[in-house]
Amino acid sequence: MNGLRNYIDKIKPNFEKGGKFGFLHSTFDAFESFLYVPNTVTAKGSHVRDCVDLKRIMIIVVLALVPSLLFGIWNVGYQHNLAIGGDWGFWRMVGYGILQVLPLYLVSYIVGLGIEFISAQIRGHEVNEGYLVSGMIIPLIVPIDVPLWMLALAVAFAVILGKEVFGGTGMNIWNPALLCRAFLFFSYPSKMSGDTVWVAGLGKGEGIVDGFSGATPLSYATGAQTNVADTLNSVGYSLWDMFAGWIPGSVGETSKIAILIGAVILIWAGIASWKVMLSSVAGALFVGFLGNLIGGTPYLELPAYYHLVMGGFAFGTVFMATDPVTSAQTEAGKWIYGFLIGALTVTVRLFNPGYAEGMMLAILLMNTFAPLIDHYVIDFSISRRNKRIKSLNY
Repeated sequence: MNGLRNYIDKIKPNFEKGGKFGFLHSTFDAFESFLYVPNTVTAKGSHVRDCVDLKRIMIIVVLALVPSLLFGIWNVGYQHNLAIGGDWGFWRMVGYGILQVLPLYLVSYIVGLGIEFISAQIRGHEVNEGYLVSGMIIPLIVPIDVPLWMLALAVAFAVILGKEVFGGTGMNIWNPALLCRAFLFFSYPSKMSGDTVWVAGLGKGEGIVDGFSGATPLSYATGAQTNVADTLNSVGYSLWDMFAGWIPGSVGETSKIAILIGAVILIWAGIASWKVMLSSVAGALFVGFLGNLIGGTPYLELPAYYHLVMGGFAFGTVFMATDPVTSAQTEAGKWIYGFLIGALTVTVRLFNPGYAEGMMLAILLMNTFAPLIDHYVIDFSISRRNKRIKSLNY
């Protein structure tokens, strides 16, 4: 590593302002700070010296996403094998999954990072690190069969209008990965509705053996005419199947075991708020139990805990609701913010049959109101302290 460090130091003057390649200063700085901790420190004012900078935080999040990615790769091959009635072994399913998932990542990072680098060069700023995570998440939350040109448009929309117009990482109001999914949902709803077969390499009904259906559990749940749990069991989507993850769905959202491993990593590293996660689960269970009490339809009578393992609830709670930029910042605000995300998700699922998921809209809506939540939490705290001071004066 010393040889690499010496080589970087040797060529660095060429990329400084006034150097031969000074116009590429932002690009060079991005690669250097990715490999090594920057040697710049705050010149004045109070600050904390720490080896963990923003890039290292982002890399930890990427590592937390790896279990979901690895399982998703296998599951893509498994679902395709199941659809065609094949007899593939483990490694053949993994190989097929890699061939299907890799193009999604290439499009995500080439388009997203390309825009990030161009923006940094134009403005003369450092390249934002945030897309390391967004680029990792986006392929995990879209259908495996989404056309690559659609994904490219959605990524460009999310990066330009979701990040760069606000000033880049740390300034954005909404989660960029969810904006990408929202663009796909509203622009190309047939690819995101959950009613079609989310299996790689197959058109709807094309080449599928008798008895197989690749529709997601949520599409079955919303359309069930009898007991929803029984309906899901009858098509092979038991509670354990949905928890383990061998079901059709977005690449990284199916395995709750892999998502929980990621949650442990994020909480242990102190990056994600366990309060947001726990309160989101509480909000979902609260509305789910209310639905059980109201009853009247099979979906309302579905046990509340089913919502925790269906769709993208678990993935959204762990990796997107906890985004430190777009979530609430106050401690009390995190409880409120997370609770409302869980509650709104299940409310949308139960009372809006036109949209089976709910998690995406719930998080984006609460991203919008997170500053307002923090404002009222702080205002309430100040008011309470003022009353206590007045009471002491008397």
